[in-house]
Amino acid sequence: MQSPKARILLAATALALGATSARAESFRVDYSVSILGLNIARSSFNSSIKGNAFQINGELASSGIARIFDSTKGTASVSGSMGTHTASADNYLVNYSSGKKQKKTEIAFSNGRVTKTENVPPLKQNRPNWVALGKGDLSSVTDPLSATMVRAASLEDVCTKTLKIYDGEMRADFRLSMQKVEPVETRGFSGKGVTCRARFVPIGGYRDNNKSIKFLKNKSQILITFAPLGNTGVYAPIKGSVTTEIGTVTVTANRFETIQ
Repeated sequence: MQSPKARILLAATALALGATSARAESFRVDYSVSILGLNIARSSFNSSIKGNAFQINGELASSGIARIFDSTKGTASVSGSMGTHTASADNYLVNYSSGKKQKKTEIAFSNGRVTKTENVPPLKQNRPNWVALGKGDLSSVTDPLSATMVRAASLEDVCTKTLKIYDGEMRADFRLSMQKVEPVETRGFSGKGVTCRARFVPIGGYRDNNKSIKFLKNKSQILITFAPLGNTGVYAPIKGSVTTEIGTVTVTANRFETIQ
């Protein structure tokens, strides 16, 4: 099972998103991840979108105080197309190292259904207290990178969606609800964003006695602020926060701009 630190880094990658238009467009998104005010990770992504097709490539790494305890770095990529409301991935790939351990997750999709998952090294089998994936759990889902590419009619409409995510092991929903519309600003963007409260609902691929999962499900407050990408009708996270047992993890976009 992926370590909590690795999950935080991979979750940060889910904040790199694109848009859809009739011509090719490119975007650059840089994020920092902190806990208790201490920087622990960073990520940078480049997105290329043409018509309904998109491609995202990025890098992520532990930073600051986190590097003292465990150096983690990796790359992530995904390609696919935009659907009516969310992105639909074709292929998702993450390669990363944590300390001396090398890991890879690759997922293939077809029309929102997972057709193949490869984890290197392979995941442990027959784990105690394991909630297995059920029949149909891997249909109408997408990866962590594509999941939060939200096409909506307005800012308020973004928070009516449910993000259905599969990361190669865990299947979970993030059910959004309206919090507030507020001004947001960073390099490349200044305007209104919408903050959604997200309810974490684990579906399968986890241990039901895992304390972190229980906290996220029952006690955590998860907030995601989305901002529009130009006039595309697609909205992407520009900041987010998750309360955990040891403190609040905050993800902030230091750059959120269109590349000419």
